[in-house]
Amino acid sequence: MVKRSFKIINESGIHARPATTLVNTAIEFKSNITLTALKREVDFKSIMGVMSLGIYSGVIIEIKAEGEDEMDAINTLSDKIVSLGLGKEI
Repeated sequence: MVKRSFKIINESGIHARPATTLVNTAIEFKSNITLTALKREVDFKSIMGVMSLGIYSGVIIEIKAEGEDEMDAINTLSDKIVSLGLGKEI
């Protein structure tokens, strides 16, 4: 299992459009991937789960991946979060 934490810096937080991009990216991997924020954990491959967290600017999130392609998954999702201007790794 690998995990990384980020502080959300985007003023709008993780809203529908970037959430969809992140979920679609997560779906590409075989590993189990979870997103934790605001004391709740959801499947990162579920758009409803991610949107239900209501992640806003300043929130700390944690991504966990476990499986055969966990490193690729965590690296790709981390790069996507940074490149979309959503958050910075802490």
